[in-house]
Amino acid sequence: MGGQPVTSVLYDMPGPRARRRNRAISVGASLLILALVAYVLWRFEATGQFEELRWKQLTLPAVQRELRDGLLATLKAGGLAAALALPFGVIAAAGRLSDHRLLRWPATAVVELFRAIPLLILIFFFYYVPLDYGISIPTLWALVFGLTLYNGAVLAEIFRAGIVSVAKGQSEAAYALGMRKGQVTTLILLPQAVRAMLPTIVSQLVVLLKDTALGFIITYPELLYVGKQIGGRAVYGFPYIPTYLVVAAVYISMNTVLSLAANRLERRTRRSFKTTADFVPPPETGENAGGII
Repeated sequence: MGGQPVTSVLYDMPGPRARRRNRAISVGASLLILALVAYVLWRFEATGQFEELRWKQLTLPAVQRELRDGLLATLKAGGLAAALALPFGVIAAAGRLSDHRLLRWPATAVVELFRAIPLLILIFFFYYVPLDYGISIPTLWALVFGLTLYNGAVLAEIFRAGIVSVAKGQSEAAYALGMRKGQVTTLILLPQAVRAMLPTIVSQLVVLLKDTALGFIITYPELLYVGKQIGGRAVYGFPYIPTYLVVAAVYISMNTVLSLAANRLERRTRRSFKTTADFVPPPETGENAGGII
């Protein structure tokens, strides 16, 4: 358009020199990453990590069943913790948004407390403290309780921030129609906030799933614990690195599937919301046409 530089709403488009510089930086970064990967593979080869003996046991059905059981234990702990953390986060967020100080202050204290305590300390607390009183809690529930409190507190802040971010006019219009605060929150604010919060919620659930690996410290037989047991077998040359590579690939696959499912759900909800928002009632015809001026 007349030789004028093309601009974006947020920033000026880069010129020829900037594009060449960005291209050179991208190529340099890619070469650096490839060199790093090549060096790591060379070190693996030099230390015998690709020897057949170190990988042989991973082909055995018994070892594959061990990995399967570890994966199921990981999914069980992650699923239980997510099922408890989500309602905990919703209730805590509702308490923080309450107009009543008797609800708002305790909810704020609980959220800030469990956000500040490291997750590992919470897991240790639920596992070791009951033992001092002669009570034995299964390692599964010690892990689940720790994950629930920590991630539930983080999710409470995500929910609260998402609801607060909805345009104020939405709630004002609802109040003008005579709706109560509970109705406004559940029917107007929360559905819109969930659409905006969904990527962040999924990211936190991915973090929760990865944090189940901390269960190996209290001997919960999740995937990492099983991998440690498999990698410590001397008869196969202590194949820690091959085993941990397989375990890492399983974690990456789980988190990728979860992220893809969340992205698909987000696209569907946004498309559904857009379709509803764009719907325009057809004009009336016949006797009722133009009845209201």
